[in-house]
Amino acid sequence: MTAGEIISMLRLEAHPEGGYFTETYRSGESVARAHLPSRYGGNRPFGTAIYYLLTPDSFSSMHRLSSDEIFHFYLGDPVELLELHPDGRGEIILLGSGLAKGMAPQAVVPAGVWQGARLVPGGTYALLGTTVAPGFDFGDFEIGVRAALIERHSSSAELITALTRE
Repeated sequence: MTAGEIISMLRLEAHPEGGYFTETYRSGESVARAHLPSRYGGNRPFGTAIYYLLTPDSFSSMHRLSSDEIFHFYLGDPVELLELHPDGRGEIILLGSGLAKGMAPQAVVPAGVWQGARLVPGGTYALLGTTVAPGFDFGDFEIGVRAALIERHSSSAELITALTRE
C-alpha cells in the first residue's frame, strides 16, 4: 500500500500543521465552558479523533494544544514524536510497532506540551490516529516559533529546526 492509496481510501486532506488527516469522531455531547479550566474559550466536545498520515515530504509542525492528545500508531514506518515540556526537558518518543526495539504503539502528549513529529529518516509513510479530550478546537491550537522554542529548549535545537517552518 502507498501513501497515495491511503490518502484516497481514507479521504485524507492536507492538515494545516503538515501531513494529512480526516476527523473520524466528534462527540455529539459537549462540556460547558463553565465546567472547563480557564484555558478554554468556550464549550468543547467530550472528545474528538482523527486519522493522521505522515509522508517523507511532510511533518507535524511544533505546536501545543489546551487538551491532552493521545497518539495511536496503526501502520507504516516509525515516527519520531518530540515533546518539549514546560520544565525545559525535551523527550523523543518513537512511535511504531517494534515493541522489542523500544517503540510505543501509543503515546500521550499532555496539555500545554509542545509537540511535533516526523517519519524516521528513510520511512515512506506512517498512519496514526490521535484522540483529544476535551475535544479538539482550532482555538486551542498554537503553532510554535522556531527561535522561541530553541531559546527555551536548546538541547533539542536540531529536531526543532526540522519540525518548524519559521
